[in-house]
Amino acid sequence: MNLKNSGKERRGKDNFPRIACEFMKILFITPEAQPFFSTGGLAEVSGGLPKALRKKRAGCRVVMPLYQDIAPALREKLRFVTEVTVPVAWRRQYCGVFEARLGGVIYYLLDNEYYFKRPGAYGYYDDAERFAFLSRAALEILPLVGYKPDIIHANDWQTALAPVYYSRLYANAPGYEGIKTVFTLHNMQYQGEYGKELLGEVVGIDEKDGALLEYNGNLNLLKGGIECADAVTTVSPSYAREILDPWFSHGLDPFLRQREWKISGILNGIDTEVYDPSADGDIAESYSAGDISGKAACKVALQEEFGLPVNPETPLFAMVTRLTGHKGLDLFKPVLYDFLGGTDAQIIVLGSGDTEYEEFFKRAREDFPGKVGLYLGFNPGLSHRVYAGADLFLMPSKSEPCGLSQMIALRYGTVPVVRAVGGLKDTIVDATAGEGNGFTFQSYNAHDMLDAIRRALEVYARPEDWHALIQRGMACDFSWNASAREYLGLYKGLTA
Repeated sequence: MNLKNSGKERRGKDNFPRIACEFMKILFITPEAQPFFSTGGLAEVSGGLPKALRKKRAGCRVVMPLYQDIAPALREKLRFVTEVTVPVAWRRQYCGVFEARLGGVIYYLLDNEYYFKRPGAYGYYDDAERFAFLSRAALEILPLVGYKPDIIHANDWQTALAPVYYSRLYANAPGYEGIKTVFTLHNMQYQGEYGKELLGEVVGIDEKDGALLEYNGNLNLLKGGIECADAVTTVSPSYAREILDPWFSHGLDPFLRQREWKISGILNGIDTEVYDPSADGDIAESYSAGDISGKAACKVALQEEFGLPVNPETPLFAMVTRLTGHKGLDLFKPVLYDFLGGTDAQIIVLGSGDTEYEEFFKRAREDFPGKVGLYLGFNPGLSHRVYAGADLFLMPSKSEPCGLSQMIALRYGTVPVVRAVGGLKDTIVDATAGEGNGFTFQSYNAHDMLDAIRRALEVYARPEDWHALIQRGMACDFSWNASAREYLGLYKGLTA
């Protein structure tokens, strides 16, 4: 691959600027990306994968909304580039294009105050229209910013219309020919289902193409993205197999099985610069796999921060999670009191979500003073301190397309106890027999989870074995490097 660049711009017959170099060019369309806006794992992917692709000398530009909640310090990094009116069915809407350059990646943040000057990102009555605008605008701005990608990579239902729009409205347009599309499923639970009347009112494609989006009598935007993309990925190999099963597919399994040939799983990674116990300014004392002595100080500091009795011998469990049913919190209801009453363990929970789970852990804190620490909400710095200070990390998920928390926990020398599902199955190997990097259980059963916890405590009681387990976990490489290599292989296969 020739990466030498004369630095001189030329233009092709499509009037897109051309740079005299040869490398893969990717347009990454996402509803959220770190560091600008995040509600969870998708933002970490959208922030981490483009940087990793850039390190492999692939050009990657990211398109996302300019949300109201983007911090002022980040807004100061934005530069206005251009503006355009974007078709949204029968209407046209203003779109301002702002550019930021961070970590070698160019970000385009799309401004429309009617759609995006609101708190948060999701949950509005007109989400279908807001994200149809995003998907169409991402394609409309390409000639204006002088970028013709080899690959358009869309993510989740919010940008599922991008492959649809490209295949039906842009593939044969001057300057857009030959682009391939990839669509990543981050969570099948959210599919963008709406009434069929939105086809003409919001989506704005020809009625004869409506079948691309129709499913079970409704419009299903996720289904449209899968149908029209050249390749579909999930965020772990196991999840790619699981979504063919009705338990995980949320109704789309018959459709997915017919398109299994285009679906593959590529495991997500984590940003090993953000999550690095040897250089983390948020934790009490730095440490590394070669010298983990600082982790003891982090545990003491965490116990003090949550008002728990300071005891280095007490096994300290933690969860950093959304408090929702699919995270496996139902499993705690029948056994948490056996767990806390039958051991000297402590547990810290950081997260927010459904009221029933928030109230459950509030009651547990009252019933077991000195054993339960609770923070309702999310605090990035505090999450780092939890990862660093805990001994064991609980993830009993009902479903987990990939999961990042178990990888972060390993990075900080905190041993995961997980249900073997989705990405958890791909990253955690049971250590009961003296190898592996954590503890797993198979069935979605509270007492199976409790058995895995007890097996973990048995090893915790043997310091030499526990230290060896920590070192095996910290030696695991879940950086974005391997994921980026697999994505590049996929991209090159499509464009060969």
